[in-house]
Amino acid sequence: MTNIPQVKLGIIAVSRDCFPITLSTARRQAIVAAYPGELYECPVTVENELDMQKAVADVTAAGCNALVVFLGNFGPETPETLIAKYFNGPCMYVAAAEGDGDMINGRGDAYCGMLNCSYNLGMRHLKAHIPQYPVGTAEEIAQMMQEFVPIARAVIGVKNLKIITFGPRPQDFFACNAPIKGLYELGVEVEENSELDLLVSYKAHANDPRIPEICEDMAKEMGEGKYYPDLCVRMAQFELTLLDWAEQHKGDRKYVAFADKCWPAFPSQFGFEPCYVNSRLASRGIPVACEVDIYGALSEYIGACVSQDAVTLLDINNSVPSYIYDAEIKGKFDYSLTDTFMGFHCGNTPSCKMCADRAIKYQLIQHRVLEPEGSEPDISRGTLEGDIAPSDITFYRLQCDSEGNLKSYIAQGEVLPVATRSFGGIGIFAIHEMGRFYRHVLVEGRYPHHGAVAFGHVGKALFEVFKFLGVETVSFNQPAGMLYPSENPFMK
Repeated sequence: MTNIPQVKLGIIAVSRDCFPITLSTARRQAIVAAYPGELYECPVTVENELDMQKAVADVTAAGCNALVVFLGNFGPETPETLIAKYFNGPCMYVAAAEGDGDMINGRGDAYCGMLNCSYNLGMRHLKAHIPQYPVGTAEEIAQMMQEFVPIARAVIGVKNLKIITFGPRPQDFFACNAPIKGLYELGVEVEENSELDLLVSYKAHANDPRIPEICEDMAKEMGEGKYYPDLCVRMAQFELTLLDWAEQHKGDRKYVAFADKCWPAFPSQFGFEPCYVNSRLASRGIPVACEVDIYGALSEYIGACVSQDAVTLLDINNSVPSYIYDAEIKGKFDYSLTDTFMGFHCGNTPSCKMCADRAIKYQLIQHRVLEPEGSEPDISRGTLEGDIAPSDITFYRLQCDSEGNLKSYIAQGEVLPVATRSFGGIGIFAIHEMGRFYRHVLVEGRYPHHGAVAFGHVGKALFEVFKFLGVETVSFNQPAGMLYPSENPFMK
C-alpha cells in the first residue's frame, strides 16, 4: 500500500511534581520493554510547561507523527494536555495501574489523574484518543498502543488527503451528492475537475513508453483467458493518466483519492469502462470511487488506512432471492433472509478480493445503452467481474447530510461462500439484523446507496477514528431487543 501513512509512534511520560518522577520514568521504561513494535521513547519526563516544550520538540525531531502521553502518576494537568495542542499529530492518553508493590511511596494515583486530564482536554477543546479503559499495566498499555496505531494512521491520512474529482455526478444519480463543507472541517482538500480535463490528459499519454510494462502487469495479474489483450493498451494509458495526475496535483498533500465520473460519456470517449483500472489503484491504497462519490472515496481511504488492505465501494444493491436462501443459506448459516443482501458494482473490487473465476468482462447495462443491439461489446468492456470471495467484512460509510453535519455507520458481517448467479463484481453479504439496520439507519438516516467495504472486522478501529474526527453520529446494526429510537416497540 503506497498511499497510506507509516506511523512512527512516540511515548512521553508525565509526572506531577509532588510525586516521585522516578515512578513515571520507570513505568514508561516498562511499557517500552513490553511494546513489540517500533517505538520512540522520549527521554524527557514532563513535570511543567518548559518540559512539555522540550518533549514535543524532541519527539518531533525524532520524526514521530503519533504520540502516547503516559500518566505514570497523577500527572500535571496543564502541561500534559498542552502536549496535544503543540504536537502535530494524533495523541493517545493512558494511565498507569498500581501494582508495583509499594502502596506508600510507590502509589501513583494515575486513575485519578486521568479524570482531570480528560477534563482539561475538554476545557481546551483538544482532541485525543482515550481507550475504552485507559488504565493498565505495562503489558496492557502496550496492547492499547497497538490498537491505537491503525486509528492514528487513518487520522494522519485524512489530515493529509486530497480528493481529486472528475465530472459532476450523472443525471438521475443525485444520491451521492453531499456538501463538501464536512470535508474541509475534517482537513481534507478537494480538487474538482471536468471530464474534459481528464480526457485531454488521457490523450496526452498516448504511446507513453511505460504502457507495455503496465500491460504486462495486467496480463500477469489476470491470467490467460481472463482479459482482453487488445484492451490492455487503452486501460494502461488510463492508469498512467491517473497516477501522473495524482503525483502532479498533490500540492502540499501527501495522499490522494479519486472520485470519477464513469458513465454515460466515459466509455464512448475513452473507449472502455474504467472499472478494472480503478480496482488496480484501490489495491495500492488509492481509492477511485465510482460516480463521483466524494464521501465514498473518503470512506474507502479511511478503511484502507485502518486495515492496510484493499477496500472496495459497492451498491447496497438487491435482496437475496428466497430460492438461493432456502437452498444454500437456511440451516447452514446463522442468518435470516433479511440479514442477507447482495453488494454489487460494475467491476471495481480488487482482484485479490474476488473468487478465482473473476475476469475482465463488459458492462451489461452500458452495452445495452451505448452499443448496437446484437453487436460484440467494445467500449463497454473493462469491468472486473465475478463473485467476491468469502471473507469477514465491515460495511461502513462516512457521510455529510444536507445540513452539513457529518454522520456515519458501521456494521460487521461476512461475504458468504454462496454463488450469486449474477453479473458484475458481486457478493452475498450477511450482517445480523440487517433488515432493521437497513430500515432504521440506512433508509431513515438518508444514506446513499454506496457503502464502503473493508475485508476484515475493523469496526472497533473505525468507530474510534470517527469519534476522533468529531463525527457525533456513529450508527451500527443494533442487536435484537435493542430498539432504534424510531422502531415500533409493538412489532411482532
